[in-house]
Amino acid sequence: MKKSLGRKYRTLTAAAIAIMLCCCLCMTGCGSGGSQDKSKKSKITFVLDWTPNTNHTGIYVAKARGYFEEEGLEVEIIQPPENGVEAVVGSGEAQMGVSFQDYMAPVLEGDKKQMPITAVAAILQHNLSGIMSAKGSGITSPKGMEGKTYATWEMPIEQAMIKECVEAEGGDFSKVRMVPEVIDDEVAALKSKKVDAIWVYYAWAGLHAKVADLPIEYFAFKDIEPAFDYYSPVIIANDEFLEKKPDAASAFLRAVSRGYEDAMADPEAAADILIEENPEIDADLARTSQDFLTDQYQAEASRWGEIDAGRWNAFYKWLNEKGLTEKDIPMDAGFTNEYLPE
Repeated sequence: MKKSLGRKYRTLTAAAIAIMLCCCLCMTGCGSGGSQDKSKKSKITFVLDWTPNTNHTGIYVAKARGYFEEEGLEVEIIQPPENGVEAVVGSGEAQMGVSFQDYMAPVLEGDKKQMPITAVAAILQHNLSGIMSAKGSGITSPKGMEGKTYATWEMPIEQAMIKECVEAEGGDFSKVRMVPEVIDDEVAALKSKKVDAIWVYYAWAGLHAKVADLPIEYFAFKDIEPAFDYYSPVIIANDEFLEKKPDAASAFLRAVSRGYEDAMADPEAAADILIEENPEIDADLARTSQDFLTDQYQAEASRWGEIDAGRWNAFYKWLNEKGLTEKDIPMDAGFTNEYLPE
């Protein structure tokens, strides 16, 4: 069954971190430094965060058009395991992958990272997640969630963000009926009235509703609280890989940058590549989403992938202030623009 891109939160438990650290001690597969020798391909395993979708288009375009090969890279794209992208990249089992700034929060608490991972590029410049409900539900704004059922993953950051949005409009968060529920098909859930409100990634689940002719109400988190305009999603890399093979990391991002630039320049052709590489994708949804994301990949940034320190820090400052971290996340922790092409 095809899974949706409704953001499924997960916890990086102490046990998972311990397992990852053990793996780190056992693995040395990142190789040594030096310039990128294109006559001998560098192998990179890249792990997706979810099933293939338009967040990943630039990666598939780079693969299909030979950009990785031109950079002397052999790239394997794999699906995420149950223990999450962060643990797989942190262990070195995969060198790079897709994560989200909020998912990275537990990794970055305190003076020392809990996992050796770093965000090296922003796939999108803005957080396109928010709350979706069926038209006529009365949820035209966060306050409208009072008395309605919301499908929660029961995660502290998730619920704190909902609370902030509801209370920003003078609403009573205690009146929101939190129903523990994992929704694989948001459109079906809303049509059946299984729940009233769902956290979605608009560029996929929101547009799925449009393609399915389901009228919806929607509000974006970033429009309620500026700190919620965090980076979602990002490309992360294993720190040992970055240290020992910086040229391969830069080569990968050069190729991927070209892929996303192609997607911005010709979304129709890019969608065709994504569909051809992943024929299980709903073609109408992929094309609709690809067209929508044309102006979202880079937005107002000077280049694709750029991470703004002010916005990156604003979200973690909010987490720190709300007591959502055991230890404060330091300023500028967990990201770099060093490997992006100029």
